[in-house]
Amino acid sequence: MKKGLDKKLFFSMTMDFLDVYLPQGHESSKTIKTYRDGLTVFRRYVTDTCGFSMKGFPFEQCTFDFVLEYRNWLLDSQKRKQSTVNNRLAAIKAYLHYAASRDITIQQVQLNISEVPFLKVPKVIRPIIEEADTLKDLLNAPQNTKLGCRDTMILSMLFDTMVRADELIQLDLKDVQINAEIPYLFVKGKGNKERTVPVSVNLVLLIKAYLVEFHSEESDRNVPFIYTTIHGVNHRMSERNVERMVKKYADITRKKHPDLPETVYPHMFRRTRGTGLYRDGVAIEAIAVAMGHASIQTTKDHYAFPSLEQKRAVMDQGDSLVISKNNTEKEWPDDENELAHICGLR
Repeated sequence: MKKGLDKKLFFSMTMDFLDVYLPQGHESSKTIKTYRDGLTVFRRYVTDTCGFSMKGFPFEQCTFDFVLEYRNWLLDSQKRKQSTVNNRLAAIKAYLHYAASRDITIQQVQLNISEVPFLKVPKVIRPIIEEADTLKDLLNAPQNTKLGCRDTMILSMLFDTMVRADELIQLDLKDVQINAEIPYLFVKGKGNKERTVPVSVNLVLLIKAYLVEFHSEESDRNVPFIYTTIHGVNHRMSERNVERMVKKYADITRKKHPDLPETVYPHMFRRTRGTGLYRDGVAIEAIAVAMGHASIQTTKDHYAFPSLEQKRAVMDQGDSLVISKNNTEKEWPDDENELAHICGLR
């Protein structure tokens, strides 16, 4: 808490929460950004919409009704999605949980706000790349050039290992162990949770080709595995750059395969691979571990979807009572007067 700032004010502990507490708890940079954005939006609602000053908004002013109105304002006036509204609300609840642990007098405020209900979010089955030929052509879309070698390796790694785009770009050269008895990646996932991910034989070949082109003279293994060169200086590739790369090759592939989803992004490779493993009969627990999910329920909710063929096979196991009629005789006459008579009309 900044010196001289009244600890009774709602925003008096936000800096400590965001810049000290969350990083010490090993929260990811994305989580911290989400909380910072959420509290910033709430601050603007308090000052710009409700007319309070930050110096005139104490914790006690943050009531159940006040936060409920804020939630409804985001949904109704700002037209935010239910998931976005829930993220904003979660930021306030997390901050108040921290503040109440620092100051016992805030606990009642925190308990009241914890009762503000989250919105129900409709369950959406997000698309995957269903056709094997489409996926194969997408993975092979880059040309046979130096940059194409890099891009092919990136696309294949996103699919084969199911790493997230931000996990991929955070890999250092030392984290890619292709000479081990079982080649693997050492991945730092969400919340700084570490895991090892095995690498297939085919992907090892692509990685070796990439290393020849981009790390042939590298002695320092603490450098970024994937990088871009700007003004002669190597920089860790950005997540946005990976997204642009995926979109570029998806647009090329879609010309031949119109079945490819309209929007393709890095996480779709992860989802396609995870769902494919489930459909091939791999245990959901093993898939969850491979994907780095802390909860198996996450894997079940987002990746455990049978294909149409599998659904059809299940439905075909029972006897269908649907009867296909061979009698082509019309039961409804074409004559309007006769039809009206049948219907009891004149």
